[in-house]
Amino acid sequence: MASAKQAAVEDAAPVITENFADLLDESFGDGLEGRVVTGTVIALDNDAATVDVGMKSEGRVPLKEFGTDVTLNVGDSVDIYIERYEDREGLIKLSRERARREEAWHELEKSYNDGIRVTGTIFGRVKGGFIVDLAGAVAFLPGSQVDIRPVRDITPLMGNPQPFQILKMDAQRNNIVVSRRAVLEETRSEARSELISNLSEGQILDGIVKNITDYGAFVDLGGVDGLLHVTDIAWKRINHPSEALQIGETIKVQVIRFNAETQRISLGMKQLEADPWDGVDAKFPVGTRFTGRVTNITDYGAFVELEAGVEGLVHVSEMSWTKKNIHPGKIVSTSQEVEVQVLDADPEKRRISLGLKQCMDNPWDGFAANYPIGTEVEGEIKNITEFGLFVGLEGEIDGMAHLSDLSWDKSGEEALEDYTKGDMVKAKVLDVDIEKERISLGVKQLKADPFEGSSGDLKKGDVVTCTITAIQDAGIDVMVNESVPGFIRKTELSRERSEQRPDRFAAGEKIDAKVTQFDKASRRLTLSVKALEVQEEKAAMQAYGSSDSGASLGDILGAALQEKQKEADTAPGEEKPAKKKAAPKKKAADDDAEATAEEKPAKKKAAPKKKAADADDGADADA
Repeated sequence: MASAKQAAVEDAAPVITENFADLLDESFGDGLEGRVVTGTVIALDNDAATVDVGMKSEGRVPLKEFGTDVTLNVGDSVDIYIERYEDREGLIKLSRERARREEAWHELEKSYNDGIRVTGTIFGRVKGGFIVDLAGAVAFLPGSQVDIRPVRDITPLMGNPQPFQILKMDAQRNNIVVSRRAVLEETRSEARSELISNLSEGQILDGIVKNITDYGAFVDLGGVDGLLHVTDIAWKRINHPSEALQIGETIKVQVIRFNAETQRISLGMKQLEADPWDGVDAKFPVGTRFTGRVTNITDYGAFVELEAGVEGLVHVSEMSWTKKNIHPGKIVSTSQEVEVQVLDADPEKRRISLGLKQCMDNPWDGFAANYPIGTEVEGEIKNITEFGLFVGLEGEIDGMAHLSDLSWDKSGEEALEDYTKGDMVKAKVLDVDIEKERISLGVKQLKADPFEGSSGDLKKGDVVTCTITAIQDAGIDVMVNESVPGFIRKTELSRERSEQRPDRFAAGEKIDAKVTQFDKASRRLTLSVKALEVQEEKAAMQAYGSSDSGASLGDILGAALQEKQKEADTAPGEEKPAKKKAAPKKKAADDDAEATAEEKPAKKKAAPKKKAADADDGADADA
């Protein structure tokens, strides 16, 4: 009975074919937690949708997770992310947003592995960069990856879908890093290659000003940049490119130069306009006057704009008749309107020389007309230099009195010591050179030359009586007529070499000599005692015979001496130029009588010359 009863129970009990773990997985949805499944909307209320995902319990999803652009109805199938099976209310925790994110991650991983660009929208700013929405996934955009060049204002980029390149993905950290710059560089490289292949000089293109520097502007031609130099922006002078251009401005440019090897492109804007220098020599003929505006001032002059794009240079030497060695900025100022005269025009070199002073009266012409040569003027000493005085004259011009024209009797250096800057001085106009703008003045010319009066009729060959003023190693300084300086060189003191000694004379002594040179320019006489001795010897020989006829030199000189003594006795009140020579001649005759026949005539002349001064004093005493 027991066995039968047991067999009946076993027949009635169900047969368990699955284990407990399988039943548990089936009960909890076969391990769907953390996965995306397809569910059905079974109910809608004000703020949520009830979704059946095929499990024992349903889940609620907030309607805002579906987006405002999605219309949801009962019965619609939707992809839902199962966060956890049951919450405290017994419902499954579902998320549409997480589902979209998981879907996006799957697509993004595929694009990242294949190197394909993705589309995203910048919607926020964080430290170091920006937040990008990649179809539900949130990515980080570093600030350095926004553009090729730094972007000051990113507002125009926010909210607009743009292509990005995924640089890094980390699913565990839920981290995605993207770059907009990589896309731009790649696109730029493609556009650059296409543009360069079709680029040629003279081509006209549209470009956007990307950056401005002191020397020009960089223009984006659509994938490649070109340099627009400041000198090629406009025909007129532009000091800085910012005066004519702005960043982001679209401009039309022409390719001036293109180097295919270095891929450097030089652009120009002014080349699209007519050259104002064409026919400039006809528009601005030499000698005509125009009014222009000062555009720039340099150390060497000022640039004046005659018309838009045409400038001329007023050199500093052509700015003023009287102001010399002065900076042009002290004569004119920038933007000043001035009248100028065209001095020269060279269209090939694009140069025009202008003159500012030519439009004013020339004070040098006025001075030459009002003060002819020989006129006496008066002015203030403006400056004293090593070569003379500069005197201020009428018309703000200066005249110069050279140191050689300051005094008749003083040297130039000594005469300069008598003047002080600021003193008023009178002078005479000696010369006016209008072309060189020079006026020569003379102070000493206000008085008569004392040399002319004292020199009288002195001329070369005259015999004069000199007063010794100084003894030098090279000779002696003498004074003739108390005001005419002269010099007797050492070799001209005597015929005898032994007597050619300056030290045998003393200052204050009187001596006869012959004028050998009379230089009025240097105001100095050159004299010779030796030449006088030769002259007297020749005259004596002509009058009293020669040594060839039997007369000795002593006899001849003695006879000549006696003749002169007679003349002196006849007119004792008159002092002859040769009177001082009488005593020496007499002495020569006595010495000649005592000399032997072997003595030479030169030796007979030696002793009398030494005592010439004593004999002269004796002759004066007798008189």
